[in-house]
Amino acid sequence: MRGGTRREWLRAAAAGAALAEGAGAAPEGTEKPNIVLIISDQFRADNLGVLGRNPEKLTPNLDAMARRGVLFRNAMCNQPVCAPARASIFTSQYPARHGVWKNGPGLREDAVTLATELRKAGYSANYIGKWHLAPNGAGTPSGPVPAAQRGGFLDLWEASNVLEFTSHPMEGDLFDGDGRALHYSGVYRTDFMTQRAGRFLKNARGPFLLVLSYLEVHHQNDIDKFVAPDGYSERFKNSWAPQDLRALPGTWRSQLADYYGCVSKMDEVVGDVWRLLDENGFGKNTIVAFVSDHGCHFRTRNTEYKRSPHDSSIHIPLILAGPGFEGGKVVEELVSQVDVTPTLLAAAGVRAPETMQGHSAKGLVEGKSEGWRNEVFFQMSEFVTGRGLRTPEWTYAAAAPKKAGWKPVPSAAEYVEYAMYDNRADPFQLVNLAGREETRAAAAQLRERMRARMAEAGDSEAAVEGAWFPYC
Repeated sequence: MRGGTRREWLRAAAAGAALAEGAGAAPEGTEKPNIVLIISDQFRADNLGVLGRNPEKLTPNLDAMARRGVLFRNAMCNQPVCAPARASIFTSQYPARHGVWKNGPGLREDAVTLATELRKAGYSANYIGKWHLAPNGAGTPSGPVPAAQRGGFLDLWEASNVLEFTSHPMEGDLFDGDGRALHYSGVYRTDFMTQRAGRFLKNARGPFLLVLSYLEVHHQNDIDKFVAPDGYSERFKNSWAPQDLRALPGTWRSQLADYYGCVSKMDEVVGDVWRLLDENGFGKNTIVAFVSDHGCHFRTRNTEYKRSPHDSSIHIPLILAGPGFEGGKVVEELVSQVDVTPTLLAAAGVRAPETMQGHSAKGLVEGKSEGWRNEVFFQMSEFVTGRGLRTPEWTYAAAAPKKAGWKPVPSAAEYVEYAMYDNRADPFQLVNLAGREETRAAAAQLRERMRARMAEAGDSEAAVEGAWFPYC
């Protein structure tokens, strides 16, 4: 990177940190807001009607929440797979720092998280649903999670480490803080979890943090099917298909109606949560955040559902509503999962600790964008060992070459450019420009910016080569 370019990058990074410093602190003497964080698994951002792409009217409750709160139009995940993404949300760290580089490794027991910091500030930290951050989370069917492995959620705990393996949509188990099974049968999984949330709210005292981590709209692993409540999928037979899917082979033709049925149900859940907050007197002093861990490309970009650099994998919904997040505002700047916890801490008047790598987006909500670095660094694992950069103009990605005996590793010594999309000319990312003569100069700049972000994230030093040949 040329000296001038690097100096500009360092100035932007410092300005971004200054922008986040102390932003959004609650006025002294005011009541601290409660926080409800809703996580929906594998929820594509373009499911949201308020984004103006999907005409199916899947999300009236989320659209209403965005119209009265704040919509982050360009929110991205930092690694498009369940466990690493969730670890980035809770710790505000990139996988190279928090260590959950794929499904399986657990969050460190001394991890500094949204829960640990809010508890220091007098909040209770409560959790219902899918965790996926205890060790061996990808392969063990056992659901109870020891207290030391709960990331600081030490109050109400009703969860399963890998909910995919301990439940089906109409029958299964969560586990309480003592490891006892909370069995449900004959009720849809999201409804059971929402009922448990209602039970908590009837007796809750503020300030509290409540995370509702739903498995929906993730497919049911053992049958490779999206399972919506009875009658929901039928609403979306022969439905509209997103433009990024239409030209590509994959599972979307057979699965999209079921997926939309799950999305519609998930939207209803959001309405139910708001109703429960109002019924129990918490509606006016609670921040509700809705986010996903990653998107879904229906095996159009590789042989599974995510783990790719495309927006179908990394573009996620992010909506916040409640005190400090009001007025139907739209934030256009790029934000990512590492920014979620600093933003919520700032809204609660809590300073983010130095371990956190993201920044509060409260300044963006207030229209203060100066110094915000308008790009997102992300990593990929398991399908490839890869790194990428998402800017308003470009999506750029490189991966370690798959040689004989290749296996997933946290990082590599060598990466090769393999994906580059012009997001303004090609918003559905159908034309790969990696290796093209006409994009060589832009690719070289993106390569150096990405290497700088790798170093900042705590990644191992690595060489990044240009594309070996043009891709299509």
